[in-house]
Amino acid sequence: MRFRPLGTLVGMRYDLVIFDNDGVLVDSEPISNRILAGYLTELGHPTSYEDSLRDYMGGAMHRIHEAVLQRSGKRLPDGFDEGFHARVFDEFRRTLEPVAGVREVLEKLAADGVPYCVGSSGSHERIRVALTTTGLWERFAGADGGVGERIFSSQDVGRGKPAPDLFLHAAQKMGVAPERCAVVEDSPLGVRAAVAAGMDVYGFTAMTSAEKLTEAGATALFAHMAELPALLQ
Repeated sequence: MRFRPLGTLVGMRYDLVIFDNDGVLVDSEPISNRILAGYLTELGHPTSYEDSLRDYMGGAMHRIHEAVLQRSGKRLPDGFDEGFHARVFDEFRRTLEPVAGVREVLEKLAADGVPYCVGSSGSHERIRVALTTTGLWERFAGADGGVGERIFSSQDVGRGKPAPDLFLHAAQKMGVAPERCAVVEDSPLGVRAAVAAGMDVYGFTAMTSAEKLTEAGATALFAHMAELPALLQ
């Protein structure tokens, strides 16, 4: 998909907005990538924070296992995922914050009657911990406090991002055609997944360069959450 000037989006009305979680709803990417880099280095796979952002940001856990095996010929130990998540969740509960301005975006969508949901590479447990810690859980959970049909994880599909499966699954469950969906993403993997799903995708440049998100196929870019509602109209 080519980058399209913002003027072509005026008057556009979406029937569903799908938010990535990490880096879009919650400011978790610096935390999780710092911990991941340190953990991999401890295990004998030297990884910098910048390496982690470049290679793993926006992807599911299997990407880490595949990359380490390909590069070193060695598998990560049993229990790696559990150990990593324990470290991350502990830090989340101490320091995680919502992305600045995202509460106001969700309030605006709700006021305008625009449905929204989560489509994340993270596990359901990771999504729950992150959204609960930041006070965003109730904006996505069902009336009974459960996930309902508004929280979707790569655990729900066979392939994670950059495959389109997760976003197509979310759209199908929400009853909306892909072409009527907008996706909000901050990683090239997520942008590529949305493009493959036939959805418009808005690239958040807080953690990733505009150039990389544009190369991945972003429909438009924004640097601050306050800019997003106007783009979605």
